[in-house]
Amino acid sequence: MAILEREVANGVAHLRLNAPERLNALSDEMISALHSALDEIADDNGVRAVVLSGAGKAFCAGHDLKQMTAGRQAEDGGAAYFKDLFDRCAAMMARVQSLPQPVIAQVHGIATAAGCQLVATCDMAVAAQGTRFGVNGVNIGLFCSTPMVALSRNIPRKQAFEMLTTGTFIEADKAIELGLINRAVPMDDLAQEAQALATQVATKLGSAVRIGKQAFYAQLEMPVAQAYEFTGEVMVHNMMRDDTAEGIAAFIDKRDPNWRQ
Repeated sequence: MAILEREVANGVAHLRLNAPERLNALSDEMISALHSALDEIADDNGVRAVVLSGAGKAFCAGHDLKQMTAGRQAEDGGAAYFKDLFDRCAAMMARVQSLPQPVIAQVHGIATAAGCQLVATCDMAVAAQGTRFGVNGVNIGLFCSTPMVALSRNIPRKQAFEMLTTGTFIEADKAIELGLINRAVPMDDLAQEAQALATQVATKLGSAVRIGKQAFYAQLEMPVAQAYEFTGEVMVHNMMRDDTAEGIAAFIDKRDPNWRQ
């Protein structure tokens, strides 16, 4: 049984974490499989959007604590293993956002610790009503410092700090209010809603979306004046593309664009 299932149809790649007996924990194997799949998708021009989901009763419960505990058997008590683990996980998370295609988290059950980090890292997220989100490592004495990076860039600072220091879970309605997810729907409608969002993205000019996603994350780290200068250059680059000229002409002529990409 593959730890990560992949299917591509109509321009949308579906990745499903497939370790339900471990609540789809981000084990060494899961992190590696996810990173490899994202690398392959990045080079596939036929994929315009990605939906990431989890098998079984949960989206992802974070790192594999049993595997981490086993790492303590090393002579250094696991320090080198833990550093390598968190570095590899951070690289995988970074790959989600450097991926040319938008990634949509399809979330149900729970998304905790690094699983919540994964939701926060994805470009968009749709959840089933009743889904619970938490960065609850503090409850077992492990502050969720790496999940904090993505979470604190998604929701207001004081709300993030409260979640991190109390281990309190929030439900989907609160996650919408804070900006962690885009919307929540009944569980029976979850897959359809995520697919509809991915399909809508997939109908757009792929090169424009790729340009835009890269610029989106780059400008977030810049002061406003620098961001405007940078995005102005991005707009020029985008405008010079033949497919963009065709899209504008089609709009003026009131017809569908004949895009090559």
